[in-house]
Amino acid sequence: MVVLQKFTSFHQFNKHKLSSIQFFTCSVKPRKHHLSFKISCDYNKKLVLEFDPKIPIEEAITPPSSWYTDSCFYTHELNQVFFKGWQAVGYTEQIKEPRQYFTGRLGNVEYVVCRDDGGKIHAFHNVCRHHASLLASGSGKSSCFVCPYHGWTYGLDGVLLKATRITGIKNFKVNEMGLVPMRVAVWGPFILLNFENGVLPEQESDFDFVENQWLGSSSQILADGGVDSSLSFLCRREYTIECNWKVFCDNYLDGGYHVPYAHKGLASGLTLDSYSTTIFEKVSIQRCETGSAEKDQDFDRLGSKALYAFVYPNFMINRYGPWMDTNLVLPQGPRKCLVIFDYFLDSSVKGDESFIAESLEDSETVQMEDIKLCEAVQRGLESPAYCSGRYAPQVEKAMHHFHSLLYENLSD
Repeated sequence: MVVLQKFTSFHQFNKHKLSSIQFFTCSVKPRKHHLSFKISCDYNKKLVLEFDPKIPIEEAITPPSSWYTDSCFYTHELNQVFFKGWQAVGYTEQIKEPRQYFTGRLGNVEYVVCRDDGGKIHAFHNVCRHHASLLASGSGKSSCFVCPYHGWTYGLDGVLLKATRITGIKNFKVNEMGLVPMRVAVWGPFILLNFENGVLPEQESDFDFVENQWLGSSSQILADGGVDSSLSFLCRREYTIECNWKVFCDNYLDGGYHVPYAHKGLASGLTLDSYSTTIFEKVSIQRCETGSAEKDQDFDRLGSKALYAFVYPNFMINRYGPWMDTNLVLPQGPRKCLVIFDYFLDSSVKGDESFIAESLEDSETVQMEDIKLCEAVQRGLESPAYCSGRYAPQVEKAMHHFHSLLYENLSD
């Protein structure tokens, strides 16, 4: 067995003084284009053009059902929507301490995010450079990453530390065999990854630029609305739903349209006439005042107002009362998605077990109601009786904005 001493990484990391953000250059071999590529592009282009974002919402029709059911279109979405720009993948408390890490998957990209002994955050493709085994799994704490297949070992900075039984190997350049890094950034309590290939442009080394790319002019509004790092993580719940990821997003973006019909319990605590929607570059924010018709006067889960922010393409931030919960919608195929709910709570009520239990029970009721709706919509989208629908102009502005952003990415 050959033990390798610690080497410098095979890529130069762009280091910055801002402790809350890091960036890396990344060189990934591009995918090869096969003969069918042009045919696929033409087909996807045809589907994209069936929606026209320039038509006013009062006259517009929704995207065709093929956007929600077609497997080729789904692959096109991954490349054009998810593998471009910044994507929320987790929260800072997951790697609060040095040596902590968590893993994830988006499309066919496996990743691992960690904090090294110096407190610096790193992100890498979670793939061993030897024979492509996944390196880490789940989350945890470790001083290094050891491949479960052949024992190759990497530091938390991605450097290859040990390669087993390679005596006799030739043309082996250790400084080219480290983990492939990914660009990572932190905004408030959220960790972001950028899945694009290629070298990081110099202008993206500025934190404000990343913030602007992800949140645009909504960033200060969210911060003022209590979306910050002051709340502490409480728990996570995951739901696998038999629907296209966009169905779940559409449901979130209908301006409370479905609430009085599908969520009678939730509706009793909201003043639905106060519902408002504000559109930003890649964010839409829905606000609603809350009523006093909760289960009893001693139980006030929603507080005096609720803020529901949708960050394109698949991240929701819900701030109400002492709570914040986030919904990360991960596509799993044309008709399946995984929705990850993370719950955060103000420290003033973190010891109130009955309040927490009742709040989570109410939230679970809403999620089950939404899952039933979304799965029913997916089945309807697959029916030959449906192609496209219409918008309710006064309430579904955020949904139309979402579809317009999709069109912009998909037609690029």
